[in-house]
Amino acid sequence: MTPDARSQSNPVPSRTSPSAHGAGGLGPPPDDAFLSVRDLQVRFPTEDGVVKSVDGLSFDLARGRTLGIVGESGSGKSVTSLSIMGLHEPGAVQIQGSIMLGGTELVGAPPELVRGLRGKRMAMIFQDPLSAMHPFYTVGQQIVEAYRVHNDVSKSAARKHAVTMLDRVGIPQPGRRVDDYPHQFSGGMRQRAMIAMALSCDPDLLIADEPTTALDVTVQAQILDLIRDLQGEFNSAVVIITHDLGVVAELADDILVMYAGRSVEYAASDDVFNHPQHPYTWGLLGSMPRLDRETTERLAPIPGTPPSLIRVPPGCPFHPRCRFRDRVGAACTTERPDFREVAPDHRIACHLDARDREEIWSQEIQPSLGAGADT
Repeated sequence: MTPDARSQSNPVPSRTSPSAHGAGGLGPPPDDAFLSVRDLQVRFPTEDGVVKSVDGLSFDLARGRTLGIVGESGSGKSVTSLSIMGLHEPGAVQIQGSIMLGGTELVGAPPELVRGLRGKRMAMIFQDPLSAMHPFYTVGQQIVEAYRVHNDVSKSAARKHAVTMLDRVGIPQPGRRVDDYPHQFSGGMRQRAMIAMALSCDPDLLIADEPTTALDVTVQAQILDLIRDLQGEFNSAVVIITHDLGVVAELADDILVMYAGRSVEYAASDDVFNHPQHPYTWGLLGSMPRLDRETTERLAPIPGTPPSLIRVPPGCPFHPRCRFRDRVGAACTTERPDFREVAPDHRIACHLDARDREEIWSQEIQPSLGAGADT
């Protein structure tokens, strides 16, 4: 789909530090916040019930900083990004809360206002560039279209810019490949072309949704280096959405862990990897192979599956899968935990008290992750 075609989809919903926090007690955004999300709720009415895809998400992100959003499939990561971009199908979604981009409120804003921001002030790299790019137009035509929407230039000048962008993202022979169609590019090259399109207008905010999915390790490293280099050049705010904790370890300054549409942990990247506080984060780290340290036990997958977002469990949504819920008692199944600060600039949503968390971490979790857990 071309950027112009995508721009026709924008919801008109009702209104009701660190770089990121989660829902609960955030207060006003810090002065340096370029993107500020407050109590975001995204719901999809269906015949089976209302899907609560995002349920009270809040965070802030400054320019020049990178926020990694991680979690299993169905946790609300991509829905959050599409809400920021205004790309949900009109009439099919209910959005409440606030999304401020550079001081402009996006929730409830006229579609033409959001369309004017999309591409220039904010851009997105989609999960699957083959389906995100229009199959009937050449790669160059699509970059030209995206560039001319926001710049009063001729087609020939825009084409030159498209060739330059393809060259900058490492496409060989860009003067020739600019006239190729998406299906003529390999997976890694399509991803690079999608990045070229997203960055063609030097956006202030770049959202990368699974930017390295299905890419081999060598190409993945090149894509991550490219995003980092371009962020340094344009001082962009970057949101990386991924299942891959290795990707956020490489790029992110801060990490927001999502589960069942809610934020369950936020901290600086080093803190999340070296001293995580939430059982779900422990589970994610425990199921990730590590090559930088000696492990003493087999990988431990998180039992069960993520809950239905139509019927989210009462209390803490993670409690059916949490092996530490018996330490808390009934509160886990009846009361939604507050998203609270448990250490400087470190927030979690969990009923476990500090003593239990520290005991579990030091006696069970840290030893299972391998010798020398701190990096």
